[in-house]
Amino acid sequence: MNHKPWQAIFKMHKMDKHDFSKTPFIIEAEQIKIATLAFKTTGEREVRVLCKQDSREDRPNVFVENNLFILPIKNGIYTILQGEGYIDIPEITSEIIPYKSKLDFELETSKIGNSEMQHLDFAYASSLIRTFLNDQSLVLTIRGRKYTPKFDFIAGKFKQKITVESVQTEVDAGYEGKEQIVLIEAKNSETKNTIIRQLYYPFRQWQIHSKKQVKVLFFEKRDNIYSLWSFEFKDVNNYNSIKLVNSARYAIV
Repeated sequence: MNHKPWQAIFKMHKMDKHDFSKTPFIIEAEQIKIATLAFKTTGEREVRVLCKQDSREDRPNVFVENNLFILPIKNGIYTILQGEGYIDIPEITSEIIPYKSKLDFELETSKIGNSEMQHLDFAYASSLIRTFLNDQSLVLTIRGRKYTPKFDFIAGKFKQKITVESVQTEVDAGYEGKEQIVLIEAKNSETKNTIIRQLYYPFRQWQIHSKKQVKVLFFEKRDNIYSLWSFEFKDVNNYNSIKLVNSARYAIV
């Protein structure tokens, strides 16, 4: 956990005197680099590592104490806001649904390794993703890193707009059907919460690029159970308007 580097960043740039309840704080990568020059390890100095806070538990103490989260808004520029930046991934308590793969042969290669990508690919190849969404037209069309177009939104406790432009996004898989686009964030271990940005930025990106409905899913394989959560944003322009729509867990047989 990068407690000490962030303490140094806050002190050098007088962020410890900033009133986060009134306004966010904009910080650039160069400012972070200058404040962490004295630290010895790459993890304590590298901006990408310091700003990667994908769960509430990843936040350094100064963020936890002030109820803060960080968002990239442009290449090398970040905003630090007060408020809720994360969404809980609730435990699914409904019965496990036995699911018979639509394939008529066994995928031997899917058993090699233990990556979230291969588990997601197996779920798609078995038509589990299509079944969960009740959309047999879905085909894989999006994967990997891309950059967002310019868009505005509100987040945290504030009503003033935040502008994002050309920020890198990455989805584990994106599917397009006749009437919708589906974006998936996948994990292969138990996840209690995740930063909303991982769902919101790709959602806004593809909502701008397409007139089709854009849906966002969270996917997890734990032991032999495949779990899916479907989220939606009630207000396209509000980062915190995310709501859980439905969820289910399956055992593929």
